[in-house]
Amino acid sequence: YGRSYRRALDGAWGVADVEDCVAAAQFLADRGDVDPQRLIIRGGSAGGFTVLAALAIHDTFAAGASRYGIADLEALAADTHKFESRYLDRLVGPYPEARDVYVARSPIHHLDGFDAPMIVLQGDEDEIVPPAQAEMIVEALEAKGVPVAYLLFEGEQHGFRSADNIVAALEAELAFFGRVLGFTPADRLPDLEISGL
Repeated sequence: YGRSYRRALDGAWGVADVEDCVAAAQFLADRGDVDPQRLIIRGGSAGGFTVLAALAIHDTFAAGASRYGIADLEALAADTHKFESRYLDRLVGPYPEARDVYVARSPIHHLDGFDAPMIVLQGDEDEIVPPAQAEMIVEALEAKGVPVAYLLFEGEQHGFRSADNIVAALEAELAFFGRVLGFTPADRLPDLEISGL
């Protein structure tokens, strides 16, 4: 809880956060509070990385949504601005000294078990997690035949600011989950292209 919980990620990002999400979902499923066949995971930025890592390593979730998430930590270390690179030093380790850890924890290197449908949402002007991260995971999942939807939002940076884009992203997620989990949302939503479905 609090600062000590947050610090538990230091050096363990991509492990502690993923295990925590998986354990929480499994706990709820074991209690009968949720349908274990219809669990989803969603997150943005660091949470988007957690989504991708959880889906790449575990089969707990039926689908996921990543908003400006990280597919390749090593590429991020090279491409992000200086402030974020120091953040990575604390969460993963200093780069390039900890290169093996960066590779081992990157979802892009664990696609064998990645079969859950994904929706990926990204801003085209994001300098923190560049669009190349989203494009990399989308292309890899499409090549595997995993159902994936990708929406690139024009003029958006890291974290969507436009009210219209925020609504569009939420509607796209709802439409996506409805399609892949087999339910019809109450509202009429825009059509969504999902490759592999």
